Amino acid sequence: MRKLWTIVLLAVLTACSAGGGEVLPPSAASAQAAPGAPVDVATSLSVPWGIAFLPGGDALVTERDTGRLLRVSPSGDVRELAKIDGVRPDGEGGLMGVAVRDEHVFLYYTADRDNRIVRYRLAGDALSEPTVIVQGIPKGAIHNGGRLAFGPDGYLYATTGEVGDGSLAQDRDSLGGKILRMTTDGAPAPGNPFDTLVFSYGHRNVQGLAWDPSGRLYASEFGQNRYDEINVIRPGANYGWPVVEGRGDDRRFVNPILTWATDEASPSGMAYANGSLWVGALRGERLWQVPLNADGAPGRPVAHLTGRYGRLRAVAVAPDGKLWVGTSNMDGRGTPHSGDDRLFALTPST
Repeated sequence: MRKLWTIVLLAVLTACSAGGGEVLPPSAASAQAAPGAPVDVATSLSVPWGIAFLPGGDALVTERDTGRLLRVSPSGDVRELAKIDGVRPDGEGGLMGVAVRDEHVFLYYTADRDNRIVRYRLAGDALSEPTVIVQGIPKGAIHNGGRLAFGPDGYLYATTGEVGDGSLAQDRDSLGGKILRMTTDGAPAPGNPFDTLVFSYGHRNVQGLAWDPSGRLYASEFGQNRYDEINVIRPGANYGWPVVEGRGDDRRFVNPILTWATDEASPSGMAYANGSLWVGALRGERLWQVPLNADGAPGRPVAHLTGRYGRLRAVAVAPDGKLWVGTSNMDGRGTPHSGDDRLFALTPST
């Protein structure tokens, strides 16, 4: 039987240093209480991909394949704000990431010839003033990335995939296979390592971003055949794809802090809450809890809800501290349950 987890701990949180590092046993912080019972928030959705919360507690939710942007209240009221013009769903592409800053909404979507990031103004339920702030992100039937999130530094981060062409991940002039960091106008953020949008590179397909209280940035990444990953991201670092999958011995590349077998994870959305990372698993059909020590090193991952809801893609922390999780059983790869796709909420354990 395969091990349910593989942990790579480095002597000094070595995701912040390339290669090498002592392999340590799992943290003693491995016994985790179960989270609260899940409660449905909304049902009968179609591949909810991204979740971003408004100040009043409502969530903006994207549907990948329909191109709809929804407003969902904690009580379960669902309203369509807009069907986003220009979205061209194709394979793993479509309407994906969403982020909110002040009166603006940012969306990541697949268009005719590329993936792009577009800024809108939101007034009440009215979405207006679409402005393309980044275009030319490679698109493909697979590996489109798509996550958007504002960091504690106030800048917008975006994840991109290498669309099945691994060479793009190592090409610093390509926007594919990267984590990007930008201003709200789409300009490279001050301090970016190459004076471009590129913040880190050598990625296959990152779909989860989260920060801990110390400001460390974590990313969840799909492997190919052997290892899915969680990495700690530092500016200018190379995470090895396609030369390395999982942990390697090449000091040019940063090792992941945690890996799973691909049938146990296929990690997508990720959030930080109550001392842990919470990661939705698609192929693995479970919610992973990854406790973090004070130095950012992971303890033993704990699987919750295994097989109960099917494929889990979207994970976000609501203003009241609950986790919202979205299923992805209507994406052509899952087995739909009655009421799918759904958003459900639970109280994260400590």
